[in-house]
Amino acid sequence: MTAPVDALSPVRAELLRAARVSADTVRDRAQADVEETLRSARATAEAELARARGLGRADGAATAARERVRAVQDAWTAELAARAEVYAALRAAVLAGVRRKFVEDASLRSRCGKAALRALGPQARVTAASEGGLTAEVPGRRIDLSADALADRALNRLGVLAETLWEPT
Repeated sequence: MTAPVDALSPVRAELLRAARVSADTVRDRAQADVEETLRSARATAEAELARARGLGRADGAATAARERVRAVQDAWTAELAARAEVYAALRAAVLAGVRRKFVEDASLRSRCGKAALRALGPQARVTAASEGGLTAEVPGRRIDLSADALADRALNRLGVLAETLWEPT
């Protein structure tokens, strides 16, 4: 005996083949979409990483620049403090020398008094300064020949030569 012939068998076979072709097409399209999504995600990740590196470099450069400026400012502050210290020591030494000179040379005060009277006239009131030297006054005018004022004038006359105090030798 022969097997009965199923009339729908060719239709089923064709539907099954078409379904397989359609499933393969969907699977291939899904695989292509996955690969494209991965490529796009990798490209985006690489771009973000490059951007982050660039931002990191820029941030690092900015931080380094700020640190350099701060270091220069700190060095300048330290130098100015050292200069002020040297100048204060020089002023103290000059002032001590002027005061010592007033103690050692009694005629110095007399000569200062005569110079003040010549400058202001015989009506000037001459007063001894507490740390050496003197001051003289007439209404509207005053001359300070105290040890402090004379020391400051001597240092002021140094002018820019005072810069040589902190120049390298």
